[in-house]
Amino acid sequence: MTTYQNLMAEPPPTRLPDEPEARALLEQGVDPAEVAAKYPAYSLAWAALADQAFAEGRVIESYAFARTGYHRGLDQLRRNGWKGHGPIPWEHEPNRGFLRALHALGRAAAAIGETAEAERCRQFLRESSAAAAEALEG
Repeated sequence: MTTYQNLMAEPPPTRLPDEPEARALLEQGVDPAEVAAKYPAYSLAWAALADQAFAEGRVIESYAFARTGYHRGLDQLRRNGWKGHGPIPWEHEPNRGFLRALHALGRAAAAIGETAEAERCRQFLRESSAAAAEALEG
């Protein structure tokens, strides 16, 4: 059997900058809503809000929080050189907010019957970081 090597170079991994003040607030147990209000571009706060809402059965709110974190994360990725594809490593801690928001968006989309969106989110997550997909989807 012949195997072929992909000769197209993959873009370098995108690594978002750390946001130590926002991260510290979440680590100290500050309500994610307060963190999101103070640092609205911080995707991890939005992902935490999405997770809380989903766990409490507030799926529409979870969807809205996740979508906000996802779009804020896309903005950050683009500002940091991401061109719409390529690795977004889970191993790089500051990337986890975006990846968690992406996962939460897919989960909430599936819960409200948006199956096409849910599948796009799952595929995007797997393509961005297999480690994130494994950690978040199990």
